[in-house]
Amino acid sequence: MSTSHGTQRTDPATARLTGWIQPVVGAAGYDLEELTVTPAGRRSVVRVVVDRDEGVTLDDIAEVSRAVSDVLDQNDDGMGRTPYVLEVTSPGVDRPLTEQRHWRRNTGRLVSVVAGPAGRTEQLTGRVTAVDDAGVTIAVEAPGKPGAKTRPPTPRTVPWAELGAGRVQVEFGRAAADEDHAEDPADDDFEQDDAPQARGGAQ
Repeated sequence: MSTSHGTQRTDPATARLTGWIQPVVGAAGYDLEELTVTPAGRRSVVRVVVDRDEGVTLDDIAEVSRAVSDVLDQNDDGMGRTPYVLEVTSPGVDRPLTEQRHWRRNTGRLVSVVAGPAGRTEQLTGRVTAVDDAGVTIAVEAPGKPGAKTRPPTPRTVPWAELGAGRVQVEFGRAAADEDHAEDPADDDFEQDDAPQARGGAQ
C-alpha cells in the first residue's frame, strides 16, 4: 500500500493514514513526499518520507518521527490496533524528480531526463541551473568525441509540459561540500529508540 504526491493510486487505509499524517508534517514545515504501509509478519511497517527546501537533518527526522508517532497513537483505534513499526526518512538521490520543488531542491546537480514534445523526445544530461514556473533550465553537456575539444554546456529551458521524470546523477569528482550534501546522513532510515517501535496492539 502506498501513496505519494502526484500519484492517483491509493487505498482507503493508506488514504486514512495520509489524512492524519500530512497535516502534522505540513505544520512542522515539511512536505510529505511518500507514505507506504508494508505488511511484515504480524506487524506493519509505516514508512514516511519527508523533505523541505533547507534539507533534512537527523534532528529534523527525530522531530517529525515524534510528531507522527503521537498522531498515530491518538488514532490507535483507526489502525485497528495492529502493531506497527514507524520509519521516518528523507528522499535518497535515486528519488525521481517529478515536482517543481524536487527540481528546485536539486539546482546545481547533474541530472538525466527525457524531454521534448510528444514524438520528438530526447535524453538530456546536464546541470540544473534554474527552476521557475515556466520550466527547468539545464546546461546540457554536448556529447564529446575522443580527442575533440570539449565544448561548453548549452543552456536549454524545458517547459514543464515537455519534461519527464529526472534522475540525479552520482558524481565522484565533486567538491567536498557537495559530497557532504549528496550523502546527507538523514538519507538513512531513522527509527525511534526512546519508545517501543511496535505499537497499536498486543504482540
